Amino acid sequence: MRIVFMGTPDFAVPALGALAAAGHEIVAIYSQPPRRSGRGKAVTPSPVQARAEALGLPVLTPVSLKDAGAQAAFAGHDADVAVVAAYGLIVPRAVLDAPKHGCLNIHGSILPRWRGAAPVQRAILAGDEATGVAIMQMEAGLDTGPVRAERHVAIERKSAGELSAELAALGAALMVEVLDDIEGYPPVAQPEAGVTYAAKVDKAEARLDFAAGAEAVERQVRAFNPAPGAFFEFAGERFRVLDAEVVEGTAGGPGLRRGDDVGSGTVIDDALTIACGSGALRPLVVQRQGKRAMTVAELLRGLPIPVGTRLS
Repeated sequence: MRIVFMGTPDFAVPALGALAAAGHEIVAIYSQPPRRSGRGKAVTPSPVQARAEALGLPVLTPVSLKDAGAQAAFAGHDADVAVVAAYGLIVPRAVLDAPKHGCLNIHGSILPRWRGAAPVQRAILAGDEATGVAIMQMEAGLDTGPVRAERHVAIERKSAGELSAELAALGAALMVEVLDDIEGYPPVAQPEAGVTYAAKVDKAEARLDFAAGAEAVERQVRAFNPAPGAFFEFAGERFRVLDAEVVEGTAGGPGLRRGDDVGSGTVIDDALTIACGSGALRPLVVQRQGKRAMTVAELLRGLPIPVGTRLS
């Protein structure tokens, strides 16, 4: 097929590679414009642009597809289909209708659950046991289009980064499968029941809420790894928690007695176990600002955090 590929972050890269390897004619790549990033604020192309250039494919980075000129240029590609994966820009009706088979989106959930910007993070935060990937025929609504194919995966204790990578690979393979026999995967309308929305993650959500149950706090750790990074503050410094486990919340360290009313956020032992609204959270891997990730044992050797300390 003649394909226009539209994507921006790492999630979209496996699909681009899979389509190229499958022998499709990729006539254009659309990605968000390069942005300044890193300590030096250097202008950096998106992961999709970098991969496309490595493959020798033409890349377009318009700031919008809303104007008539951009839409005419898109139609000029004379594509059989557009494949969209986390592109990040609004795709107007004129663009959706331009390819022969329309626009097919790789979406990181089983629709209609978790329509929207952050399906992976929201599934983890909600405690869902499973999620998956859907190949959706795009229409004007927010992830409301009919679904051509889907695959399920167990969430288990995966972080958002791990789960996203798994779904990206699964979605790439599934898109190739669909395009190999597009008529064999007719679009099926989404169920009307069970609609949920995956709102974009706000950085403020990444502050660990120790007043919640320990299971919910541990899900914060996984949902916000790698970005924006779940954290607590101690002595005016922010500490990211990259991995943690739920344990019993029994006060056992010096200065705390069994039966004490230990407030949420209180360090209750020498392993940095933290009391939560119910149960307790034991961080396993942490990262200080500007430092490498380290085990909690390494952290505490250089920076003791006394039992009884209240973290926020």
